[in-house]
Amino acid sequence: MYLPRTLENWFTKASRQFPVLLLTGARQVGKTTFLRRVSEAERTYVTLDDPLVLALAKSDPALFMQRFPPPVLIDEIQYAPELLPYIKIVCDERRSPNLFWLTGSQQFQMMRGVSESLAGRVGVLQLLGLSRRELLGKGETSRPFLPLAEDADSLAPLDVMELYCLIWRGSFPALAANSEVDRDLFFSSYIQTYLQRDIRDLARVGDEMAFLRFLRATAARTGQLINMADLARDADVAFNTAKSWLSILQASGIVYLLEPYHSNLTKRLIKTPKLYFLDTGLCSYLTQWSSPETLESGAMSGAILETWIISELLKSYWHNGRQAPFFYYRDKDKKEIDLLIIQDGTIYPLECKKSASPGPGDIRTFGLLANLKMPVGPGAVICLASQSLPLGQAVRSVPVSSL
Repeated sequence: MYLPRTLENWFTKASRQFPVLLLTGARQVGKTTFLRRVSEAERTYVTLDDPLVLALAKSDPALFMQRFPPPVLIDEIQYAPELLPYIKIVCDERRSPNLFWLTGSQQFQMMRGVSESLAGRVGVLQLLGLSRRELLGKGETSRPFLPLAEDADSLAPLDVMELYCLIWRGSFPALAANSEVDRDLFFSSYIQTYLQRDIRDLARVGDEMAFLRFLRATAARTGQLINMADLARDADVAFNTAKSWLSILQASGIVYLLEPYHSNLTKRLIKTPKLYFLDTGLCSYLTQWSSPETLESGAMSGAILETWIISELLKSYWHNGRQAPFFYYRDKDKKEIDLLIIQDGTIYPLECKKSASPGPGDIRTFGLLANLKMPVGPGAVICLASQSLPLGQAVRSVPVSSL
């Protein structure tokens, strides 16, 4: 069963403008399914996962282009960057939009080739797993989130255990849209595929058990500041190895690094990013929570909820074709604001709380934003409350069910 994705509208608009569209995202988030669904014209599909097709693309890219002329959808383009200059030639000859659709689950090597070969000719989009709105069949109502009262349209009510069941299973379409799929079996296979097909090729991982330890140590730190020395020690790998592996997780759509907001006027702010897994189901599996109930009552309960909220907010931006202007605030006195959305020169502060009754104490740190010398817009506490209520001047509670 296909669930309409929020990205469809923006993708259709972009296809009228760019000769090449590149859709990136982690494996199994539905990139190929999405593109084959939205394709209007007769479009050839070719995957570079096929060894014979890949061999042709790498050894004779000119012949590949003759055999698979546009309009064409090329899956996993990162395996054959040799094709990119030939795609550029075709685009310059035809000078028309909507010729090539490309997908890739690895951004680091691929994006360099794209930026060098297809500058000005490619529109780049990011796809994550299903958002809650998409799961409910309301993906078209998703807009980039801002804590504005007029945007507060609550969806179906969501109690604590329903929420943690969503979090525990995660947002990969195969799991989220089908309750009969065995979650542990899916993630076990997913990790093996990820290790064997992506990481081994890109990072030349010799010790798969060391990388699995690193994955688990990283998952245990979701929602926290990154301490690379501690991460490397817990995974029992070298510091530079941990740094390299983390960059691979980030670029392959497994984790998201939230940067601190800083300016010349705020030198007290620290510069360490916060780490979030982009799929809470994978994070829960790696940290070995056996059920939604144990996850909800366990030590990671608050951090995993914050992780889910951040990922839903990211989807509201990325699936609408927008960059997410997200930062966090933390100074050397350890005073922190979970998320700052900075749009049109205005700061919108957000806190994430596992509470059904947030109070003024939860927004004390919002007053620190006066030090940034920027306009501060409405703020919010995203929480387990059943309805939106004012918490202070221009600050309100936002139920997680409205995301």
